[in-house]
Amino acid sequence: MHIAEGYLPPWHAAAWTAVATPFVVHGARQVVREVREHPESRLLLGAAGAFTFVLSAIKLPSVTGSSSHPTGTGFGAVLFRPPVMALLGGIVLAFQALLLAHGGITTWGANVMSMAVIGPWVGYGLYAVCRRARLPLLVGVFAAMAAADLATYLTTAFQLALAHPDPASGFPGALAKFLGIFAVTQIPLALAEGFLGVLAFRVLRDVAAPELRRLGVLPREDTGSVDADRPSSGSSGSSGSSGSSAAAVTTEA
Repeated sequence: MHIAEGYLPPWHAAAWTAVATPFVVHGARQVVREVREHPESRLLLGAAGAFTFVLSAIKLPSVTGSSSHPTGTGFGAVLFRPPVMALLGGIVLAFQALLLAHGGITTWGANVMSMAVIGPWVGYGLYAVCRRARLPLLVGVFAAMAAADLATYLTTAFQLALAHPDPASGFPGALAKFLGIFAVTQIPLALAEGFLGVLAFRVLRDVAAPELRRLGVLPREDTGSVDADRPSSGSSGSSGSSGSSAAAVTTEA
């Protein structure tokens, strides 16, 4: 991952592009709607796209002779939901193919499906499960980031095995080989990406709490670390209000 230019048979490349394009179009509509209704979200949208671009552009050599990299798509999926990441991920993959020779134009659709569609949906799904189980936010973020990364590579292994089955063992044998190649570096890399996502969201929780509440990432009643000291002020406020009530009673008497 990314699948390099020319590595897929033409009809495989065309089929994956045909499947991926509707997701990207839907994502574009969601982004336009988000920006139209909430112009202030442009900064976070840009941050989500930049986060994905930077992380997925890092190529780490694998001991098996391949290369691996983070994806960063779980970050945007938690913030804006998976459909938005189809567009942002599609743009990132197009720029990387054109400017960095990372991935390819003919394999763009296959790479979009793995990194910008399936990865974000799997990551967000696990995040939603964690939140429904009332686990802490950062546990859900870690799960989303790591799961989106691993789901991307599982999908890529599936795509490659489908295009290049093993001569002896066919698709199952090729799938096992591709998964084995990726697993050596990708599992620890996914865990590292999860921890990086936790650090990023800790920063966002401090500097962009109102926006996170509007997006539903933080509950409306969760005021974060800024409001941690409010019980004491609340108690003084209560005593102040009691004093006011007493004064009002005295006045009326």
